[in-house]
Amino acid sequence: MVFLLAAILVAFVGWFGKKSYTDGNRKLNLFTMISAHTQFLIGLILYFVSPYVQFTSVTMKDTTLRYWTMEHLVMMLFAIVLITVGHSRSKKIVLHDAKFRAVAIAYSLALLVIVAAILQSGRALFGTA
Repeated sequence: MVFLLAAILVAFVGWFGKKSYTDGNRKLNLFTMISAHTQFLIGLILYFVSPYVQFTSVTMKDTTLRYWTMEHLVMMLFAIVLITVGHSRSKKIVLHDAKFRAVAIAYSLALLVIVAAILQSGRALFGTA
């Protein structure tokens, strides 16, 4: 999350400040993507050992089980895809401000999805969904 927030901040500053895209920017975006993928892999391991994840006919009727079995996984996968696409697009673009814009938009959307999933997880845990 720290890498993601830092990458978003740097991307918006670079985009609106008309800065040049440096090797440090590239590395920050790469480390952000790597850390997000690592966290996703750890999450997948936890997914298969979690007592909240159940593959039964009751799962879709119970909001907590449905959230942890389906919704959380899909939202995190979508966030990872956004981060990966943002990083990949920034590598292919030539103009500096367009590189920053690609990262800023994709990473911000990923952060929005992650925050929504975090807020939804609290509702699922406490039964207020």
